[in-house]
Amino acid sequence: MNVVAEIQRLNERELELNVPLSGSWHQKYSESAWFYVGGLPFELSEGDVLCVLSQFGEIEDIHLVRDGKTGKSKGFAFIKFEDQRSTILAVDNLNGFKLLDRVLRVDHVLKYKLPKELQEDSDSEDEGERKQRGLPGHAYEGKELASDFDLHKGVDVFAAPEESHKEKKKRKREEKKAKKAAKKMKKIEKSSRKYLNKCRRGGRSRDSRRRERRPRGRRKVGPSSRVLRDGGADWSHQPRNLDAITIENGKARKEKEGKIRALEE
Repeated sequence: MNVVAEIQRLNERELELNVPLSGSWHQKYSESAWFYVGGLPFELSEGDVLCVLSQFGEIEDIHLVRDGKTGKSKGFAFIKFEDQRSTILAVDNLNGFKLLDRVLRVDHVLKYKLPKELQEDSDSEDEGERKQRGLPGHAYEGKELASDFDLHKGVDVFAAPEESHKEKKKRKREEKKAKKAAKKMKKIEKSSRKYLNKCRRGGRSRDSRRRERRPRGRRKVGPSSRVLRDGGADWSHQPRNLDAITIENGKARKEKEGKIRALEE
């Protein structure tokens, strides 16, 4: 961000002093048509970058730096204009410009060489193709620029997004976990159902055993209701009238009282 502020300060100072092009700080890079663009959104392809920068001049070559393993953009590129003066326009106007909420950093490049991979490709070309490299648009001539859309097939807006390897692995792990939990729940339900049936069968068998033990016919009378004792005499073996029992008890009591008086006298 300090470089962006410094370039803007230099440009404003030159405008105030009305410095000619021959005395400008851009004159140091008059022999190089390459310039650097940093802070690019990672989702932009080479074609998107060309669309943004082609308003300042005809682009001769572009190298959007990508990760060697994943192929994703690193967010910066080296671009060459056909006319070196176009780099001055790009540096003065695009430096500090916001593109998709990212601040661009644009600066001159004094000496730049293409990577070895691109240099090897250029060495394998014949003499006629080498001459065509200086023509405008040779970097992307005959090539289909990277894009997420296919003009021939169209775009299916209802199609599900493609899963990454990490998302696919996570989804399979969750499905396996859910399947295991369902299997465990099914096993618990089966065991509880089995236990409930066992309890029901046990209750039926107990009821049947009680019915088998229950006596048939006249109800058995307990000894407490059958035996009545008075003075040691057991008279419960035959049913008797309640009045007769009361009279006998009175006679026995009188006889006992008479014996006690006789002993006292």
